[in-house]
Amino acid sequence: MQMAANRYFSDWKRYISPTLMVLGVLLLAYVGSQYYQMHKEQQRLRTVWEQQQKAQPATVSKAEPTPDDGLIRLEIPKIDLTAIVVDGTTRKDLKNGPGRIVGTPLPGEPGNAVISAHRDTFFRHIYELKAGDEINVQRNGQTVKFSVTGKKIVDPDDLSVLKQTEDPQLTLITCYPTYYIGPAPQRLVVFSKLISSGDDKTQAANTTH
Repeated sequence: MQMAANRYFSDWKRYISPTLMVLGVLLLAYVGSQYYQMHKEQQRLRTVWEQQQKAQPATVSKAEPTPDDGLIRLEIPKIDLTAIVVDGTTRKDLKNGPGRIVGTPLPGEPGNAVISAHRDTFFRHIYELKAGDEINVQRNGQTVKFSVTGKKIVDPDDLSVLKQTEDPQLTLITCYPTYYIGPAPQRLVVFSKLISSGDDKTQAANTTH
């Protein structure tokens, strides 16, 4: 009986390594497919965004507000991030890109615009941002520039970071710690204030003089 048990245990151990290898390959394939789908969707959104920019008139009338369906392009030079922002922060939304929390204003409008993204994709490096770092938002031929004012760690249920303001403000949120295994217990919040806004053609002309 003992010999049979030992033989069974020995046979079972023989399959541990191959089983773990197969599971590892399957996990890598799943993660790879998720990143591929994300990259593919960002390419599609970028194409749509570029088409929207080309469709803008030569001059932008301040008397006629731009429509609300224009895609947002987020750029953070400090961490080499460029991404198209989607509306919404559901699990499906955040698989495709950073998501603007529905109900918060568009970046550049009065109030606190809030954008969230996963810590292991688009917002992996926002913890590196410091006061004075620039955040650019482009939408409907307009470029809105923000400057980082600070950051802090909060609990997931801390809604104070969503508090609206009179002046335009942009807030970025991601899970924290960045490299935590499993559901992260806290949130990293980066605050920034508006420093300039205007249409791209005017800004480009001003920089050449």
